[in-house]
Amino acid sequence: MSPPKRVLVLQHVAVEHPGIFKTFFAEDGYEYVPIELDDGEAIPALDDFAALWVMGGPMDVWEEDEHPWLKTEKAVIAEAVLTRKMPYLGFCLGHQLLASALGGEVGLAKQSEVGVKRVTCLAAGERSAFLRGLPHELEVLQWHGAEVTQPPPGAQVLASSPLCANQAMSIGAHAFSIQFHVEITTTMVSDWSGIPAYRCSLEESLGAGGADLLIADMQHRMPTFNAYARQLYRNWKASVGW
Repeated sequence: MSPPKRVLVLQHVAVEHPGIFKTFFAEDGYEYVPIELDDGEAIPALDDFAALWVMGGPMDVWEEDEHPWLKTEKAVIAEAVLTRKMPYLGFCLGHQLLASALGGEVGLAKQSEVGVKRVTCLAAGERSAFLRGLPHELEVLQWHGAEVTQPPPGAQVLASSPLCANQAMSIGAHAFSIQFHVEITTTMVSDWSGIPAYRCSLEESLGAGGADLLIADMQHRMPTFNAYARQLYRNWKASVGW
């Protein structure tokens, strides 16, 4: 019997973890190994892992002086995706880090996207196995003030929104990333709103009390979001040959 697949998960704040995907990992018998970069944990060698996942976080990709580990993280992402052709999945900051690590550009968005927003699959997304089975237009949770302004060489942009041209992208058939959030569980939005930077962006976008309104809105949307997550997970596994 072969050993379980091990997924290396890079985290940038404890409350931004794989969320509902932890349930899917357990169902498949996969082992996920979280590394908390903001706590000073070192990234292990990639040799013992079958995939790399990179989660979101309140920092920006260019803040290397404040967060020196970002430079190391980008080098590891480039090694995983370009050199090793390792299966990859990035969420929000993990989407932006993929672009930055591979030679794309990331900058401040003209307008932040926070709250439930609509994302549309592009022609490349309609053809992509990664987005198979999802609606042409889907409402998802957004929570970002930066965006990929120039995709890296060889990337395909799969989805967009009125405020953000690059909502999902792929590198070959092994690396994928999304700007939006589908990993959320019933407690994660509340946990995120406890981060000062996140709560500030919520109130700027949704007004005073925006956090409470969003948390309430998430409750009845959670089955839909979890269904999107499961479909993306299945698609990602099929795309990378798992």
